[in-house]
Amino acid sequence: MAYGLYAVAVTVGIFSALSVLLLIAEKRLITYGTCSISVNEGSIVFNIEGGITLLNALYNNKIFIPSACGGKGSCGHCKAIVLEGGGPILPTETPFMSRMEIRSGTRLACQVKVKENIKIRLPEEFLLVKEYKARVKRVLALTHDIKELDFDLLEPAEIKQRSGQYVQVLAVGPEGPVYRAYSISSPSHMTDRIQLVVRIVPGGIASTYLHSLHEGEEITFTGPYGEFRLSEDPETEIVLVGGGCGMAPLKNIIYTIYERWPERKCYLFFGARTTRDIFYYDEYKALAAKHPNLKIFYALSDPLQEDEKWDGETGFVHLTVDKQLTQNGAKRQAFLCGPPPMIDAVIEVLKGKGMKEEQIFFDKF
Repeated sequence: MAYGLYAVAVTVGIFSALSVLLLIAEKRLITYGTCSISVNEGSIVFNIEGGITLLNALYNNKIFIPSACGGKGSCGHCKAIVLEGGGPILPTETPFMSRMEIRSGTRLACQVKVKENIKIRLPEEFLLVKEYKARVKRVLALTHDIKELDFDLLEPAEIKQRSGQYVQVLAVGPEGPVYRAYSISSPSHMTDRIQLVVRIVPGGIASTYLHSLHEGEEITFTGPYGEFRLSEDPETEIVLVGGGCGMAPLKNIIYTIYERWPERKCYLFFGARTTRDIFYYDEYKALAAKHPNLKIFYALSDPLQEDEKWDGETGFVHLTVDKQLTQNGAKRQAFLCGPPPMIDAVIEVLKGKGMKEEQIFFDKF
């Protein structure tokens, strides 16, 4: 038995060593020469030295497509349609693709190595994404693990964003620079600054970086990104459901609504474990006093003994949605942000209230 395990270990070691040697050989001995990348039927064309990923090639030429995992192929956001070049789709890509996307040539840019001339197609809005420099104006602790950070824009000095969009903050990790996505919590009419709400993740590169920032320090980010589209019809009621840092885009939507449509009906449902995890509650209650069509419901899923004075909802937030949201026949649009199980449960509740899937936008994280 011991001999067999030893033989397996030796074999695995040999294959691992060969894999490393092959990677080194490819990097040092194989050159692909100058390759051309054509974007959207030649509207943008640039040349690079082959051998890097398509994602890096685009970023090096200031084309910032979404990529929340730092190019590791784990988020599935950096999709581009490869019309020519790029080779066959890889097994690391297919889990993120629908059959239609595979047939259309959709690829993950972080998994495509540029070895030849490539022609790609990107959504036009990706070509409008910019790189920004900003300075920390204020840092506020909202809970024991969540901070609110305000930034003044430096260059460019203005950002145009839709409610619910996000930016990608540049941070430096052990393996080099990485980008991580954070929703914009400041409303769309504020164009000279942005606000982020960030929960610290143990070992998280970007959240640790952002939580360490102090007033006056500068950051780099790209954006805006995201497909949330708030209805312009003031008769459409808005249903917001979030948990944790899922509050960030919901705050953006709330303040955008009551800047533009003071009488519009909006429901906010927010799930927290205990009162230690609650934030913005008093602020929203004050806003609701000015705008009676804003309805606020916070629910505690795991109240502690010290939460005995809590007179709000308890239990999982989807149960509060089911209890408090009546089926009144009104036109509605929903935005959900938070953990996947919460979102899945809320979607089922909303569908039971007569909402169609195309009326429900969500972001799982």
